[in-house]
This record gives sequence, C-alpha cells and structure tokens, in this order.
Amino acid sequence: MSEARENQERGTYDVVVLGAGPVGANVADRARAAGLTVAVVERELVGGECAYWACVPSKALLRPVIALADAHRVDGARQAVTDRPDTGRVFARRNHYVNDWDDTGQAEWVKSIGADLYRGHGRLDGPRRATVTRGDGARLTLTARHAVAIATGSRPALPDIPGIAESRPWTNRHGTDSSTVPARLAIVGGGGVGVEMATLWQGLGSQVTLLARHRLIPRMEPFAGELIARSLTEAGADVRIGTQVTAVRRPDPTGPVTLTLDDGSELQADEVMFATGRTPATDDIGLDTVGLTPGTWLKVDTTCLVRDVDGTWLYALGDVNHQALLTHQGKYQARTAGDAIGARAAGRPLDDGPWGDHATTADQHAVPQVFFTDPEAAAVGLTAEQAAQAGHRIHTVDLDFNAALGANLYADNYRGHARMVVDLDREVLLGVTFVGPGVSELLHSATVAVAGEVPLKRLRHAIACFPTVSEIWLFLLAAYHRDRT
Repeated sequence: MSEARENQERGTYDVVVLGAGPVGANVADRARAAGLTVAVVERELVGGECAYWACVPSKALLRPVIALADAHRVDGARQAVTDRPDTGRVFARRNHYVNDWDDTGQAEWVKSIGADLYRGHGRLDGPRRATVTRGDGARLTLTARHAVAIATGSRPALPDIPGIAESRPWTNRHGTDSSTVPARLAIVGGGGVGVEMATLWQGLGSQVTLLARHRLIPRMEPFAGELIARSLTEAGADVRIGTQVTAVRRPDPTGPVTLTLDDGSELQADEVMFATGRTPATDDIGLDTVGLTPGTWLKVDTTCLVRDVDGTWLYALGDVNHQALLTHQGKYQARTAGDAIGARAAGRPLDDGPWGDHATTADQHAVPQVFFTDPEAAAVGLTAEQAAQAGHRIHTVDLDFNAALGANLYADNYRGHARMVVDLDREVLLGVTFVGPGVSELLHSATVAVAGEVPLKRLRHAIACFPTVSEIWLFLLAAYHRDRT
C-alpha cells in the first residue's frame, strides 16, 4: 500500500492543516518539503478569502480604475481616454482572475505537492486530533503525529446597531464579487478595505459616501489618509470624518437603505457596505476541546506556536493570531512555522532568535502594507508616533515627491509625500511611508532597508536610477544629512 493510501486509510498524518487559503497552502508546502505527510482541510474554496473575495478580486477590479486615473495624469494620454471604465469588461477581468470562483486549479496544486485535501468543516477534537464533517454529513477523524496548524482566517465584523441584519449590508465579499454598480453606495469604515472600496466604486460610477469615525487608514502616518481623502473628494466622493452610524433600516428588501448618523441626520443609499474590522474565524473549530475559548484570537510565540496549549503541536497562522492581518504576512508566518515544524519533527535545534530562520521577527519590526487607492499608500515598519511611543530617539524626514524629476515625468504635477523615520542611536530606518501614484513598487526597497537594518551611511550608496520615482530616496537621505550637520 502506498504511503498516501495508507495515510488516508488510517487518517494519520504528520501535520494536519485547517484552512486551505494561501497561509494554509504555504505551511503545507513547507511541511511537505521537510518530508512530512500533510492533510489539508477546507470548508469553502481552496485558495481562501484572498483568492476569491479579497486581495485578488479587489486588485483586479481596482487596476483599471487606477490605470485610467494614471492616464489622466499624463498630457497626451488623457485626451485619448474616456471618463469611465467599461464596467462589463472590468467585471469580466475580475472573473478571469478568480477563475469564475472555481477552485479546481488550487485544489490540484495542493495535491501536486503531495498533500491530501479533505473538503469539509474541520474542527479540533482534542490534542493532535481533528474531525472533518463533509457536506453530506459524513464525519472522519484525522490524527497528527507532530502538528496541527490553524489557518482559518477571519471574517467581517459587523457593528451591533439596530437594523443591521435587516439592511442586508455589503461586506468585503459583496464589494468584490458584485457585478452591478449601485447608483449610491455608503461605505462605513475608513481602514484599508473602506478606502479601497471607495476608490473602486466611485471609479466605476457610484456616488460614494465614505463614513469614518476617525481619520482614514489610521495605522499609517496621518498624511496618508489626508491625501487619500483629498483625492476621493476631488473624484466626487463625499468623505465624512468623525461620523458614526447609529442605526440602519431597509423596510423594502429591494429598496434603498437609510443610515441614521450620530448627529441625528440621515443618509440614504442604494447599498451600504460595512468595512468595520475583522473577527477571527475560530468560533466553530473546536478550540474548547484543547482548553481555548472559541471565537478568540490565538496568542502565539515567534514560531507561531500557540502559547496557551501544552506541548509543541498547535500552531496558529495568518489572521487568527492577529499579528498582522495581511496575506503576505500570513504566508511569511506559514513558511517560518512550516520550517519550525520540520525542525521539531526531526529533532533539530530551532533558530528562533531575532531574525532567525524559525522566527517571525518581521511581524514586530518590518510589516509592509499597501493600499491600492488613488493615490497609493505604502508603508513598512513604525510610524513616527509608534516609534516615539516605543521609546526610540528618532528623527523624521518629510519630502514631497515633486523633489524628484522622475516623479514629475511619471505623472504631470505628481502629488505625493514621503517620510522616513530614523533611529538616531543606530542611524537605521525604523519606518518608511510613501503616498503617491505607483508607490507600491517602491515599498520593497524600503522593506529591505528596514528589515536589514541597513545603516544610512551605507544606504546612501544605493543609487536610484535617473529619472525614476525612486529618486526620492536620494533626496530623503540628503535631507537627513543636512538636518544632522
């Protein structure tokens, strides 16, 4: 009998992974590379939220909107384009990149690495055990010799306000899988999902009202949200900061929805989207069978091992551990944890010190993130406020992008801003933020500088080509030198 057949017959594997999104797929791949047998359990589509309702479809939809905006910023190109994207083609493009919500290719990839895929609802059933309940009600038990990895992700968190259920609000899923442009769309929440969806649907022809309790994208430098708010307003959106929704109602299921605001006024829209945070998808995965509280975020160590469970067998990766709710960061955790699982299984010592092979150090010091708004906002590491609160002695350098000729050649009257936060004691970067057209492609250079703790004295030798947007690095470093001499 083959090893794969024997594993299936016995239901025993070295590693069992709950969740087959990009995080689960990566830890499975790394464990297989270490020579371990792996079972992967998925209750929805293999590929997860990112592939079908978040990163991939949202960026597929946003790219035509941003490309059109970029063309309007270049004389000679703006005269050749229309005012609005072809929505039918935009939605068709989205459908192509999500494979029409068919996960056959993703499922075949899981099998291609030598892992066994089980479709159904996976739940823990005590230490090193999980049950899988299939759609037909059949149930089977899987046993893990070495590790169970939880990669079940998160889901939208809706506020507890009157009328929320009856109003049938959009969440990120409706915002990315819908193929009809509402005439009026109210978006509640000023974080990453809120600002991206406002950019998208305003660009596709909706009259968008964006309601935020605090400033936009509050985890970035303040100027990032300010520039995005300004751009959205210029595009025709109604951006209201310091506004809270206290109730919603939709008496006619096919009619408009009315939002009651905290100042007593009302706002009517054809659809309302709530982008008000995420909650862990851990409420029904059997956490209580191992002494944990269902529905909670899972605390982990630097190898992503769950802290409050005895032994070295339970790992939590991606959104569920609340370190950084970003796909690329979850994949980083999965690669690190997969290697740690392999090392522990083989009895090898762990390299889990800062920046070690089995440590997710970047979760604390060098998390990169991009919001594909117009303009784009990209950042890595600490903001100036975060760095100061952490006790660092810092110096900040701020520049508008028009200091670089390459930026102005990229877009006429280029509008954007850059900031770097310097640790004065070590003269390395603690954080960098860019806001402007196309800055997402600048971010990896900043991430390398922050994660690598590259001394500014050495960084000045990394020459940016002329004329590119990246020239902003030269001007930031020159400004720091002037400030300090």
